[in-house]
Amino acid sequence: MSLLTVGTVAFDAIETPFGKTEKIVGGAATYIAWSASYFSKRVNIVSVIGDDFDMNELEELRKRGVDTNGIEIKQGKKSFFWSGKYHLDMNSRDTLITDLNVLLEFNPVIPENYKDSDILLLGNIDPNLQLRVIEQLPVRPKLVVMDTMNFWMTPAFIEKLKEVMKKVDVLAINDAEARELAAEYSLVKAAKKIMKMGPKYLIIKKGEHGALLFHDNHVFYAPALPLEDVFDPTGAGDTFAGGFCGYLDKSRDISFDNMKRAIIYGSAMASFCVEKFGTERIKELTHHDIEDRVKDFIELVQFDIELED
Repeated sequence: MSLLTVGTVAFDAIETPFGKTEKIVGGAATYIAWSASYFSKRVNIVSVIGDDFDMNELEELRKRGVDTNGIEIKQGKKSFFWSGKYHLDMNSRDTLITDLNVLLEFNPVIPENYKDSDILLLGNIDPNLQLRVIEQLPVRPKLVVMDTMNFWMTPAFIEKLKEVMKKVDVLAINDAEARELAAEYSLVKAAKKIMKMGPKYLIIKKGEHGALLFHDNHVFYAPALPLEDVFDPTGAGDTFAGGFCGYLDKSRDISFDNMKRAIIYGSAMASFCVEKFGTERIKELTHHDIEDRVKDFIELVQFDIELED
């Protein structure tokens, strides 16, 4: 099987209570591709960068089996750049700089050899672009997964967002976004409303409190692993999505029961991401590291109990 992701490949400058970086590589598609590459044999990226981007970074991805031919390089232009500062709780942050640069002209074109991808993971971009991607695929992928954010839930974009939602199988958003989209405080009620908008499955990410997976009347909860070191949460959600979709791609099973396993693998990958700045930690993993971390998740929730009659 194979995985196609469409999203940003960019630069970030990050400050947390535990340190700061100058310009480092980031972007949703970057984190997704690195994470998925530990599972999928074929990961395809569609994105856009300027000629200021470090080509060595693309070469590293190619060595992981990621096809980067779908990344357009705009000569004489600068790559997308985001700078942010996290508060002490690491859940809230202030955006300091957003330079869209080449992203302003992004018109995703899917190469012919990408069009047979089994799983499509739409990164957090303009829903108009997400729809354009779906419309370019002659055969619908076995699974379409969509990430989005509250910015696209504003009056200027909400109708187009809902149009895209009708065409996807899985929607991944955080708890605040779920409440905003459904106009419901209860996440259970919000999930029911959102699934009526199109997605058969809903993932609600709760950061340090784990993630919820909804399907019909079923709910699965995956906790977050308590970590000794949390340096930078940037990209954790994208790393989660990459691990989730990568595992589904590798296992060739998109059932609800297997999605539960995929949620754990996605959570494991995200837990690595936050341990260092940027993509540094997820670049250095081994399959042994990943399996050990998954075992940690299993031990976190596994217990025996005898119920009285």
